[in-house]
Amino acid sequence: MTVIKEPALDEVLLKPLVEAALIEDLGRRGDITSQATIPVDKQAQLQIKARQAGVICGMDLARLSFAMVDTQIEFNAQVNDGEMVAAGTVLATVRGNARHLLTAERTALNFMTHLSGIATATRQIVDSVAEYRAQITCTRKTIPGLRILQKYAVRCGGGRNHRLGLDDAILIKDNHIAIAGDIKTAIQQAQDFAGHLMPIEVEVDTLDQLQQALDAGASLVLLDNMTPEVLSQAVAMCNGRAKTEASGGITPATVQAVAKTGIDFIAMGYLTHSTTALDIGLDFSA
Repeated sequence: MTVIKEPALDEVLLKPLVEAALIEDLGRRGDITSQATIPVDKQAQLQIKARQAGVICGMDLARLSFAMVDTQIEFNAQVNDGEMVAAGTVLATVRGNARHLLTAERTALNFMTHLSGIATATRQIVDSVAEYRAQITCTRKTIPGLRILQKYAVRCGGGRNHRLGLDDAILIKDNHIAIAGDIKTAIQQAQDFAGHLMPIEVEVDTLDQLQQALDAGASLVLLDNMTPEVLSQAVAMCNGRAKTEASGGITPATVQAVAKTGIDFIAMGYLTHSTTALDIGLDFSA
Protein backbone atom coordinates (compact mmCIF):
# COMPACT_ATOMS: atom_id res chain seq x y z
CA MET A 1 0.00 0.00 0.00
CA THR A 2 1.25 3.48 -0.84
CA VAL A 3 2.67 5.52 2.03
CA ILE A 4 1.01 8.93 2.39
CA LYS A 5 3.91 11.37 2.68
CA GLU A 6 2.23 14.30 4.39
CA PRO A 7 4.57 17.20 5.26
CA ALA A 8 5.22 17.19 9.00
CA LEU A 9 3.69 19.85 11.19
CA ASP A 10 6.16 22.45 12.42
CA GLU A 11 7.44 21.93 15.95
CA VAL A 12 6.34 25.43 16.96
CA LEU A 13 2.76 24.17 16.56
CA LEU A 14 3.35 20.90 18.38
CA LYS A 15 5.34 21.96 21.44
CA PRO A 16 2.51 23.83 23.23
CA LEU A 17 0.22 20.82 22.83
CA VAL A 18 2.82 18.40 24.18
CA GLU A 19 3.70 20.74 27.04
CA ALA A 20 0.04 21.08 28.04
CA ALA A 21 -0.39 17.30 28.02
CA LEU A 22 2.70 16.75 30.15
CA ILE A 23 1.68 19.43 32.65
CA GLU A 24 -1.74 17.80 32.97
CA ASP A 25 -0.17 14.39 33.62
CA LEU A 26 2.60 15.53 35.96
CA GLY A 27 0.23 17.38 38.27
CA ARG A 28 1.75 18.91 41.39
CA ARG A 29 4.38 16.31 42.30
CA GLY A 30 5.43 14.63 39.08
CA ASP A 31 5.67 10.90 38.44
CA ILE A 32 5.72 9.68 42.05
CA THR A 33 5.47 5.99 41.06
CA SER A 34 8.70 6.12 39.06
CA GLN A 35 10.33 8.20 41.79
CA ALA A 36 9.35 5.62 44.38
CA THR A 37 10.39 2.47 42.51
CA ILE A 38 13.30 3.30 40.20
CA PRO A 39 16.81 4.47 41.17
CA VAL A 40 17.46 8.06 40.14
CA ASP A 41 20.30 7.18 37.74
CA LYS A 42 18.88 3.95 36.28
CA GLN A 43 19.11 3.74 32.47
CA ALA A 44 16.77 1.73 30.23
CA GLN A 45 15.85 1.08 26.62
CA LEU A 46 12.25 0.63 25.49
CA GLN A 47 10.51 0.08 22.18
CA ILE A 48 7.34 1.66 20.89
CA LYS A 49 5.47 -1.14 19.13
CA ALA A 50 2.31 -1.38 17.08
CA ARG A 51 0.11 -4.05 18.57
CA GLN A 52 -2.31 -3.76 15.66
CA ALA A 53 -1.81 -3.22 11.95
CA GLY A 54 -2.52 0.33 10.92
CA VAL A 55 -1.36 3.68 9.60
CA ILE A 56 1.05 5.45 11.92
CA CYS A 57 0.65 9.10 12.92
CA GLY A 58 2.17 11.16 15.72
CA MET A 59 5.86 10.23 15.62
CA ASP A 60 7.01 13.83 16.14
CA LEU A 61 4.65 14.23 19.06
CA ALA A 62 6.05 11.10 20.68
CA ARG A 63 9.61 12.31 20.14
CA LEU A 64 8.79 15.69 21.67
CA SER A 65 7.06 14.06 24.64
CA PHE A 66 10.30 12.36 25.63
CA ALA A 67 12.53 15.32 24.72
CA MET A 68 10.51 17.79 26.78
CA VAL A 69 10.87 15.57 29.84
CA ASP A 70 14.57 14.91 29.26
CA THR A 71 16.64 16.31 26.38
CA GLN A 72 19.17 13.48 26.86
CA ILE A 73 16.72 10.75 25.86
CA GLU A 74 17.64 9.14 22.54
CA PHE A 75 14.64 8.66 20.24
CA ASN A 76 15.27 6.57 17.14
CA ALA A 77 12.26 6.40 14.82
CA GLN A 78 11.91 3.32 12.63
CA VAL A 79 8.86 4.43 10.63
CA ASN A 80 7.35 7.66 9.35
CA ASP A 81 3.88 9.17 9.68
CA GLY A 82 1.58 7.89 6.95
CA GLU A 83 3.23 4.47 6.82
CA MET A 84 1.14 1.31 7.03
CA VAL A 85 2.66 -1.20 9.45
CA ALA A 86 1.93 -4.74 10.57
CA ALA A 87 1.17 -5.75 14.14
CA GLY A 88 4.38 -6.17 16.08
CA THR A 89 6.33 -3.55 14.13
CA VAL A 90 8.85 -1.56 16.19
CA LEU A 91 8.00 2.08 15.55
CA ALA A 92 10.80 3.64 17.59
CA THR A 93 13.43 2.83 20.18
CA VAL A 94 13.93 5.17 23.14
CA ARG A 95 16.86 5.07 25.54
CA GLY A 96 17.77 7.16 28.56
CA ASN A 97 16.94 7.77 32.19
CA ALA A 98 14.36 5.14 33.15
CA ARG A 99 12.30 7.46 35.34
CA HIS A 100 12.04 10.02 32.59
CA LEU A 101 11.15 7.43 29.96
CA LEU A 102 8.21 6.25 32.02
CA THR A 103 7.15 9.80 32.84
CA ALA A 104 6.76 10.61 29.14
CA GLU A 105 5.29 7.23 28.16
CA ARG A 106 1.56 7.94 28.45
CA THR A 107 1.67 11.35 26.80
CA ALA A 108 3.59 9.95 23.83
CA LEU A 109 1.27 6.96 23.47
CA ASN A 110 -1.91 9.01 23.89
CA PHE A 111 -0.99 11.14 20.91
CA MET A 112 0.12 8.19 18.79
CA THR A 113 -2.80 5.85 19.50
CA HIS A 114 -5.43 8.52 18.90
CA LEU A 115 -3.93 9.97 15.74
CA SER A 116 -2.95 6.59 14.29
CA GLY A 117 -6.54 5.45 14.82
CA ILE A 118 -7.79 8.39 12.78
CA ALA A 119 -5.20 7.82 10.05
CA THR A 120 -6.00 4.10 9.89
CA ALA A 121 -9.76 4.61 9.64
CA THR A 122 -9.28 7.29 7.01
CA ARG A 123 -7.08 5.04 4.89
CA GLN A 124 -9.62 2.21 5.09
CA ILE A 125 -12.44 4.50 3.98
CA VAL A 126 -10.39 6.13 1.21
CA ASP A 127 -9.45 2.68 -0.10
CA SER A 128 -13.08 1.54 0.03
CA VAL A 129 -14.19 4.26 -2.41
CA ALA A 130 -11.04 4.35 -4.55
CA GLU A 131 -12.94 3.33 -7.71
CA TYR A 132 -15.18 6.39 -7.49
CA ARG A 133 -14.45 10.08 -7.98
CA ALA A 134 -15.37 11.06 -4.42
CA GLN A 135 -12.69 12.43 -2.12
CA ILE A 136 -13.01 11.91 1.63
CA THR A 137 -12.88 15.02 3.83
CA CYS A 138 -13.06 15.61 7.57
CA THR A 139 -15.10 18.28 9.38
CA ARG A 140 -14.79 20.71 12.31
CA LYS A 141 -16.19 18.06 14.68
CA THR A 142 -12.89 17.75 16.49
CA ILE A 143 -11.62 17.69 20.08
CA PRO A 144 -11.07 21.31 21.17
CA GLY A 145 -7.38 22.13 21.10
CA LEU A 146 -6.43 19.10 18.98
CA ARG A 147 -7.96 20.05 15.62
CA ILE A 148 -4.67 20.70 13.87
CA LEU A 149 -3.45 17.24 14.92
CA GLN A 150 -6.64 15.39 14.03
CA LYS A 151 -6.80 17.01 10.61
CA TYR A 152 -3.13 16.18 10.06
CA ALA A 153 -3.95 12.54 10.89
CA VAL A 154 -6.72 12.57 8.27
CA ARG A 155 -4.20 13.75 5.69
CA CYS A 156 -1.75 11.03 6.76
CA GLY A 157 -4.51 8.53 6.01
CA GLY A 158 -5.04 9.90 2.51
CA GLY A 159 -8.07 12.10 3.24
CA ARG A 160 -8.55 15.81 2.70
CA ASN A 161 -9.37 18.60 5.10
CA HIS A 162 -12.55 20.62 5.01
CA ARG A 163 -12.37 23.99 6.77
CA LEU A 164 -9.68 24.25 9.42
CA GLY A 165 -11.71 26.92 11.19
CA LEU A 166 -14.35 29.59 10.77
CA ASP A 167 -11.95 31.97 9.07
CA ASP A 168 -10.66 30.14 5.99
CA ALA A 169 -13.84 29.61 3.97
CA ILE A 170 -17.50 30.66 3.95
CA LEU A 171 -19.97 27.84 4.60
CA ILE A 172 -23.55 29.08 4.57
CA LYS A 173 -25.59 26.69 6.71
CA ASP A 174 -29.31 26.41 7.47
CA ASN A 175 -29.28 28.90 10.34
CA HIS A 176 -27.40 31.48 8.27
CA ILE A 177 -30.04 31.14 5.58
CA ALA A 178 -32.91 31.36 8.07
CA ILE A 179 -31.53 34.53 9.65
CA ALA A 180 -30.52 36.12 6.33
CA GLY A 181 -34.01 35.49 4.96
CA ASP A 182 -33.45 33.13 2.04
CA ILE A 183 -30.75 31.31 0.08
CA LYS A 184 -30.39 33.95 -2.63
CA THR A 185 -29.90 36.76 -0.12
CA ALA A 186 -27.39 34.77 1.91
CA ILE A 187 -25.33 33.89 -1.17
CA GLN A 188 -25.38 37.41 -2.55
CA GLN A 189 -24.27 38.87 0.78
CA ALA A 190 -21.49 36.29 1.04
CA GLN A 191 -20.32 37.05 -2.50
CA ASP A 192 -20.21 40.77 -1.70
CA PHE A 193 -18.17 40.05 1.43
CA ALA A 194 -15.72 37.47 0.12
CA GLY A 195 -12.52 38.27 -1.68
CA HIS A 196 -11.66 36.50 -4.90
CA LEU A 197 -9.58 33.89 -3.04
CA MET A 198 -12.25 32.92 -0.48
CA PRO A 199 -14.42 29.89 -1.36
CA ILE A 200 -18.15 29.93 -0.65
CA GLU A 201 -20.14 26.77 0.02
CA VAL A 202 -23.89 26.54 0.60
CA GLU A 203 -25.62 23.82 2.62
CA VAL A 204 -28.95 22.59 1.22
CA ASP A 205 -31.36 19.95 2.48
CA THR A 206 -33.69 19.56 -0.49
CA LEU A 207 -33.59 19.61 -4.27
CA ASP A 208 -35.68 22.78 -4.24
CA GLN A 209 -33.05 24.51 -2.09
CA LEU A 210 -30.35 23.17 -4.40
CA GLN A 211 -32.05 24.75 -7.41
CA GLN A 212 -32.25 28.07 -5.57
CA ALA A 213 -28.55 27.85 -4.72
CA LEU A 214 -27.61 27.08 -8.32
CA ASP A 215 -29.77 29.93 -9.63
CA ALA A 216 -28.02 32.27 -7.18
CA GLY A 217 -24.59 31.29 -8.52
CA ALA A 218 -23.34 28.82 -5.92
CA SER A 219 -20.20 27.03 -7.09
CA LEU A 220 -19.99 24.52 -4.22
CA VAL A 221 -22.97 22.90 -2.50
CA LEU A 222 -23.11 20.80 0.65
CA LEU A 223 -25.88 18.24 0.24
CA ASP A 224 -26.91 17.47 3.81
CA ASN A 225 -28.65 14.30 5.01
CA MET A 226 -29.84 13.21 1.57
CA THR A 227 -30.40 9.59 0.64
CA PRO A 228 -28.21 8.11 -2.11
CA GLU A 229 -31.18 8.28 -4.48
CA VAL A 230 -31.69 12.00 -3.86
CA LEU A 231 -27.94 12.61 -4.01
CA SER A 232 -27.87 11.08 -7.48
CA GLN A 233 -30.59 13.49 -8.57
CA ALA A 234 -28.70 16.40 -7.00
CA VAL A 235 -25.47 15.51 -8.80
CA ALA A 236 -27.38 15.36 -12.09
CA MET A 237 -28.98 18.76 -11.40
CA CYS A 238 -25.58 20.34 -10.78
CA ASN A 239 -24.21 18.87 -14.02
CA GLY A 240 -20.87 20.57 -13.54
CA ARG A 241 -22.33 23.95 -12.54
CA ALA A 242 -21.23 23.40 -8.94
CA LYS A 243 -18.99 21.00 -7.06
CA THR A 244 -20.94 18.66 -4.79
CA GLU A 245 -20.25 17.49 -1.24
CA ALA A 246 -22.32 15.02 0.77
CA SER A 247 -22.59 15.20 4.55
CA GLY A 248 -24.72 14.03 7.45
CA GLY A 249 -24.00 10.91 9.51
CA ILE A 250 -21.99 9.11 6.84
CA THR A 251 -20.17 6.04 8.20
CA PRO A 252 -17.91 3.30 6.80
CA ALA A 253 -21.06 1.23 6.27
CA THR A 254 -22.77 3.86 4.10
CA VAL A 255 -19.89 5.66 2.40
CA GLN A 256 -19.77 3.43 -0.69
CA ALA A 257 -23.42 4.03 -1.49
CA VAL A 258 -22.78 7.77 -1.25
CA ALA A 259 -19.66 7.58 -3.43
CA LYS A 260 -21.56 5.69 -6.14
CA THR A 261 -23.78 8.74 -6.72
CA GLY A 262 -20.95 10.60 -8.45
CA ILE A 263 -20.48 13.10 -5.62
CA ASP A 264 -17.22 15.09 -5.63
CA PHE A 265 -16.56 15.14 -1.87
CA ILE A 266 -17.81 13.23 1.17
CA ALA A 267 -17.56 15.03 4.53
CA MET A 268 -17.29 12.65 7.47
CA GLY A 269 -17.32 13.83 11.07
CA TYR A 270 -16.86 10.14 11.89
CA LEU A 271 -13.14 10.40 11.12
CA THR A 272 -12.41 12.64 14.09
CA HIS A 273 -15.20 11.93 16.57
CA SER A 274 -15.91 8.19 16.28
CA THR A 275 -12.77 6.33 15.22
CA THR A 276 -11.06 3.84 17.54
CA ALA A 277 -7.52 4.33 18.80
CA LEU A 278 -4.82 2.08 17.34
CA ASP A 279 -3.23 -0.17 19.96
CA ILE A 280 0.39 0.95 20.44
CA GLY A 281 2.54 0.11 23.46
CA LEU A 282 5.90 0.85 25.04
CA ASP A 283 7.81 -2.33 25.95
CA PHE A 284 10.99 -2.78 27.98
CA SER A 285 13.83 -4.19 25.87
CA ALA A 286 17.01 -3.63 27.87
